[in-house]
Amino acid sequence: MSDSGTDDAGRMADDASRTAADAGREAGDTDRVPGDAHQVEHAASRMTGAAGRATGAVHEVTAAVDDVTAAVDKVTGVAEEGAGVTDSVTGAAGRGAGDGTRAVRAGLPEPVKHEPTLPGPVFAAHFHLPGDPTGPYTYGRDENPTWTLLERAVGELEAPGEAGAETLVFASGMAAVSAVLFSQLRTGDVCVLPDDGYQALPLVRAQLEAYGIEVRTAPTGGDAQLDALDGAKLLWIETPSNPGLDVCDIRRLAEAAHARGALVAVDNTLATPLGQRPLELGADFAVASGTKQLTGHGDVLLGYVVGRDAAAMGAVRRWRKIVGAIPGPMEAWLAHRSIATLQMRVDRQSATALAVAEALRERPEVTGLRYPGLPDDPSHEIAARQMRRFGCVVSFTLATRARADRFLDALRLVDDATSFGGVRSTAERRGRWGGDAVPEGFIRLSVGAEDPEDLVADVLRALEVSAD
Repeated sequence: MSDSGTDDAGRMADDASRTAADAGREAGDTDRVPGDAHQVEHAASRMTGAAGRATGAVHEVTAAVDDVTAAVDKVTGVAEEGAGVTDSVTGAAGRGAGDGTRAVRAGLPEPVKHEPTLPGPVFAAHFHLPGDPTGPYTYGRDENPTWTLLERAVGELEAPGEAGAETLVFASGMAAVSAVLFSQLRTGDVCVLPDDGYQALPLVRAQLEAYGIEVRTAPTGGDAQLDALDGAKLLWIETPSNPGLDVCDIRRLAEAAHARGALVAVDNTLATPLGQRPLELGADFAVASGTKQLTGHGDVLLGYVVGRDAAAMGAVRRWRKIVGAIPGPMEAWLAHRSIATLQMRVDRQSATALAVAEALRERPEVTGLRYPGLPDDPSHEIAARQMRRFGCVVSFTLATRARADRFLDALRLVDDATSFGGVRSTAERRGRWGGDAVPEGFIRLSVGAEDPEDLVADVLRALEVSAD
């Protein structure tokens, strides 16, 4: 419609030009015969007719242009309507879609013809920036388009449908942990930490105390941190705890902390956003190591912080800028790519972890078995109230360090490695690191995506061959 309308308009304009030229030649004729009144009158009449024809042609051109404009407006309207449909679909996915749909679609940009569904990593230390420094991308330590998409994806998982939530990604889980603690606390403040949390927390405690911050600790189980909250500025929760897998009531602790004026941060690494959403349970920050099950392939170091309060998150962002604890674009892109399979991995690994735990429960040489998904686990009641999936980690104890080492060496489908959450199962004797209050024979087993019957058989075989 628009091409043909433009062609018609062009032909009409040419006709109008030729008609005007005719009129000009007729006017020339009158100049050459000024003495012949009859010829002058006749020429004037012809000029009037030519002018009328020119005016008509101009009107036709104007009408044709109007047709073209209307056609363009119609196309624009259709395009805008299509964009509205896309927005409504995206909004529906963000509000009420299942975890699999949300994970697959999380953080994707609006579709653009001939562009990839997930743009590749943007490698840039700086960006074109003429004039005043406005806009989202100025310098590579502050922002990056690849981070933006990943942060959007994590936010859609941790706080779906919450427009006020902000997400920041970091170079590692400990970078994210440090950003929250050191951006929110000042000399003289009181912080409450779990005494059975991640192995690096004692290092954090020492640094906080070096800055004049009082640190109190209490176990995760039994909501014991409640007794340490008076006068606290920040409560740090880790549930399930790593590696002991105790669980506390996030909502109860958050309400008590807020009543005393304290902020609440929850380490959500082991649960993942598909296991629980701390912000929905009342926390101010959800913090996690994306190195673990969020990305799930053991090839990325990453961390993130999600929070609602603009001032608090502004302080976290400022800390990231000062310290420079930023992820590389490639790591951010790999993380985003991996999130698409999160629901499939989490469901498979959680189901297999329960199968392994049930098999271990029947073994007399296994003591201290913990998995929140077991109905008889001490944490199961609380976990069932606030968790939608129980994670991929099983912990238990063998009688001695030597027995634990023999067991690990006998495994064939389980790598002897630290970390957890990967698609390949890993296990380790946690006592080898120090810092964890666990027996020498304590094993943390991270269940991967192998066939459940194969993994269970391997674990049971390793128990048999490692016996004294």
